[in-house]
Amino acid sequence: MRVSFNAFSNRLVDTLGDLASRQMRYQIQASTGQRIVNPEDDPGAMRRVLDLQDEGARVGQYQRNVTRLKELTTATYGVLRGLSRVSDRAGEIATKADATRSPQELSVMGREVTQLIEQAVSAANTTNRGDALLGGTKTAQAPYVLTKDADGRVIGVEFRGNTETSQMEISEGETVVANAVGTNVAGSGAPGIITDPRTGADFFNHLIDLQNRLLSGDTAGIAATTRPALQKDADNLLIQLSSNATLQSRLEAATAAASSRSTSIETQVSNEADADLAQTLVKLNETQLAYQAALQTSGKILSMSLLDYIR
Repeated sequence: MRVSFNAFSNRLVDTLGDLASRQMRYQIQASTGQRIVNPEDDPGAMRRVLDLQDEGARVGQYQRNVTRLKELTTATYGVLRGLSRVSDRAGEIATKADATRSPQELSVMGREVTQLIEQAVSAANTTNRGDALLGGTKTAQAPYVLTKDADGRVIGVEFRGNTETSQMEISEGETVVANAVGTNVAGSGAPGIITDPRTGADFFNHLIDLQNRLLSGDTAGIAATTRPALQKDADNLLIQLSSNATLQSRLEAATAAASSRSTSIETQVSNEADADLAQTLVKLNETQLAYQAALQTSGKILSMSLLDYIR
């Protein structure tokens, strides 16, 4: 087979270009630690890496959602504990307020209940990062507004929030309610922490009723009506505390699952994309030797002349 001189030189240029390209690729892999730099390096692996990175981004969002939900849940737990303390004290006062108490003693108890109402309203208006916790999706304003008469007696507590809730996704296809509702008289939807006819809870109105009966000396009404009503409020708050604890446990499980999945994805991406440094250095050295050998061989051949053959 006859090979022209031009064919040799053209093949030499192609070979040297290929070896130079491989050297550069291995040098980049050695310096960056990445086996895949360009899609053409390994199209299949690149596709798998991109898919894993997309999944990793979703898992990262789940983790951020769970972190925010844990913050809200913890803050709501603090509100519930504050309301429970008010409920416990109101129950004690309602139990002590019997016919043996003097009008002066009952009046003192009544003024304490007024303070308890103010304390409860303050707790119910708690915010987190500037957002009201018990206002439903109306988070920009205090959900409860207290009104007093000229004598300093509480005559009403108005709810200015709503009963709407928002959802946050904590894993694929799994969502939880992101906000609490203080008052829900609709008979359906999210449970009301303060007021909900499904459980008989109407905490502020029951406290106002206790205040008024104490100030008027109506101990019989307290025993017959107010005390059982306050017990319903206490039971409702206990249910809310239990639900809060359950949600916190669920969020902890979601945190662990997302963390485990994130670690697994990182490992898979590493397996697909990371370069084996020892193997890469061996290949780089082999390519450099091949490049040098090609240069030396071609230099000898290209320097030959007709005189070399005559001799």
